[in-house]
Amino acid sequence: MTITAAADGSALGNPGPAGWAWYVNDDCWRAGGWPHGTNNQGELMAVLDLFRATAHVPAEDLRILCDSQYVINSITKWMPGWKRKGWRKADGKPVLNVELLKELDRELTGRKYTFEWVKGHAGHPLNEAADERARAAATAYQQGVAARSGPGFPGAHVPGAATTAPAAANAVAPAIANGIARVNVNGTVPASANGTAAHGRTGAAAASAAPAAALGPRGSQATSGPATLGLPAYDEPDLFSELESESFPAPEAAGAERAPEAIVEALERELLGPDVRGDIGRTGVLLHADFMEIGSSGRVWTRDAMMMALEEDPGERTELEVLGADRIGTDSVLLTYRSYSRSGTTLRSSLWVLDGGRWRLRFHQGTPEA
Repeated sequence: MTITAAADGSALGNPGPAGWAWYVNDDCWRAGGWPHGTNNQGELMAVLDLFRATAHVPAEDLRILCDSQYVINSITKWMPGWKRKGWRKADGKPVLNVELLKELDRELTGRKYTFEWVKGHAGHPLNEAADERARAAATAYQQGVAARSGPGFPGAHVPGAATTAPAAANAVAPAIANGIARVNVNGTVPASANGTAAHGRTGAAAASAAPAAALGPRGSQATSGPATLGLPAYDEPDLFSELESESFPAPEAAGAERAPEAIVEALERELLGPDVRGDIGRTGVLLHADFMEIGSSGRVWTRDAMMMALEEDPGERTELEVLGADRIGTDSVLLTYRSYSRSGTTLRSSLWVLDGGRWRLRFHQGTPEA
């Protein structure tokens, strides 16, 4: 028998009130969340809880539908290398969400499973059901009300279900192409599911680039989360919130008198720096949830693919010459510029939109100059 389930996460503000959920059918699903977390943490927790919920049936194959390439690649491609390096990335920096990943690594032992990548928000019934429940959990924490935790998996024992969580104190993902991309049981990923982003690269460098080896509301039942996994307590800011408040202040915090065109130009310059491009937390702040790029090779990149690829290979510093900054309505700016790097010059256009009080990059395209 094969258990087929969708797993999804949600964060309102990313970071912010966060939720997670896995779904088999209306009689078999589970959800939870935390007052403060990120979308990636929700995605990871959904998969972790699914493995825990099915631990009493280890002989059953587990088929996991997931719209997060970050989760799939973390588990099936990068985890072995991270473990060998002491849970550090190729550049020596600590792996993000390491406690969740270590828990997942333990739960995977002896299990038979496959991951299938599905396009999020595209009408897949199981993915939509998981997304709806994850978002409902995040919303409950945002509003400080009880959330539905679901019936769970028949016969499963859920640790910590008798405890209560504090009240709320205080985001994923489009995909490269339509349909489903399979990830094999042995952790290999077909070429169609892989990819790297090329924002700021040109020509052959963009075409050949490849990744290196690389968080219960009041009155509800609480579930495992950041506190129980050794992550920061709910009232402590995490890496993402620090970046939100310090490195990338919202326009109103940075001085509302600044023109949107000037804000967008400054953020674009930030994004062209390798120190920012190599930090998945910072790119997560700058890129819109529905970000898309058409690279110089003609390939389409999504937010997840972009963030992961840049973290592994941030590339060289790129300078720019602004050609134009045009307001497109009240909450969008089209920035056009010429970028300079050792690999040549490229004409680029970036569409920035005001989202949740912050300017985020929604679309980018680059064309190498002859």
